[in-house]
Amino acid sequence: MLSVFKNLYNYRELLKTNVKKEIRGKYKNSFLGVLWSFLNPLLQIAVYAIVFQMILKNPQENYAIFICCGLIPWTFFSSAITKSAFTMVENGNIIKKVYFPREILPISVVTSEAVNFLISTIIIIAFVIFGGIGISKYIIFYPIILIAQYILLIGISLIVSSISVYVRDLQHLIGVAIQLLFYATPIVYAVEVIPDDFKWVLNINPMTYIINAYRDIFYNQSMIDVNSLLILIVISIFICVIGYLLFNKLQKGFAEQL
Repeated sequence: MLSVFKNLYNYRELLKTNVKKEIRGKYKNSFLGVLWSFLNPLLQIAVYAIVFQMILKNPQENYAIFICCGLIPWTFFSSAITKSAFTMVENGNIIKKVYFPREILPISVVTSEAVNFLISTIIIIAFVIFGGIGISKYIIFYPIILIAQYILLIGISLIVSSISVYVRDLQHLIGVAIQLLFYATPIVYAVEVIPDDFKWVLNINPMTYIINAYRDIFYNQSMIDVNSLLILIVISIFICVIGYLLFNKLQKGFAEQL
């Protein structure tokens, strides 16, 4: 297991190059370039605010800010998982010709999306400031929440990227799964509005705790649930270890499958 850290250090320049390539590739041939990191979430927030607040009359106070604190972290999650499912197949020619630690590919995807998320966090900060809520001292927990989400995504990305090499249909199934998971995560609604009989769905969803944590520090301006976050970090590390072990086992047949 420790070999992965050694490999990442030895191939750190390749990792940095891949992260830059992922970021640049996202906005390649785009007139607005990196501005889409701001425009995409802003447009989505506007749509959800119109549908759920103006049309469906959601009573949630400061609903645009409420949506913003959930949608932007969710975009980080969904984009990283979706892109990771395609990364091994897309880089099939390189994998067959050149040796390098294969785990660099999904890690590069997650890291590049983390950079985009850091940029997009400016939107959340702008919403809470201009929305009259302001910044609280609890923002100091932001890096901890981000690290927990990053570790979780690394684990899931290692799993989906390795399995998709053997089961290509997984790439399409993930799109459906992500869409279903969106509605099983408290993004457009608060946890409190869900009937008790269905709250178990939210309780087994790790993104519930991540979204709630971001909302606590930005929207509610309250202390995060430390116990839930610690449990989430432990679960994320566990998934990351399982993901690496699975990836390490399956990567032996990547060249043949690709």
